[in-house]
Amino acid sequence: MAKGKESTQTENKLMLIIRIRGAPNMNYKISDTLKMLRLHKTNHACLAFADKSLMGMLRKAKDYIAYGEVDKEIVLRLLQTRALITGNEPLTDKHVKKYTKFASVKAFAEALMKGEVKLKDINELKPVFRLHPPVGGHRGTIKKPYHSGGTLGNVGEFINVLANKML
Repeated sequence: MAKGKESTQTENKLMLIIRIRGAPNMNYKISDTLKMLRLHKTNHACLAFADKSLMGMLRKAKDYIAYGEVDKEIVLRLLQTRALITGNEPLTDKHVKKYTKFASVKAFAEALMKGEVKLKDINELKPVFRLHPPVGGHRGTIKKPYHSGGTLGNVGEFINVLANKML
């Protein structure tokens, strides 16, 4: 697949990015990329809309992360169970209603999937989701890419299965 086609196919889609590996003595360019994605530790995840610059960062850090297009059910579960506001309090309907025009977390998640809002629209929301290690372990090994039987890189729809195991 050509580089230009990949970015146009994933344009305006919500991507879930999960850091799988944490390696000492990592190349500083990859380390900086992971810091820009706010993935400082293993099993941390973030949501981002796919654009040309994000796809370049994902390609650079592909040996340390798993990423793919996420489903609405996983986004809703992620916001309800793992989203934290300042003070390490869970995200509630009350907080969403206070800072946005939406009445519930579910309505906010649906608007987020459509691209109408961004996570930073909720004041005090932490941009990183801290996940558990996957129940039953990773698919294959964490040292190989997805197409070679591992868990790393662009995993496509498998990101929903992986996130479900980690919630």
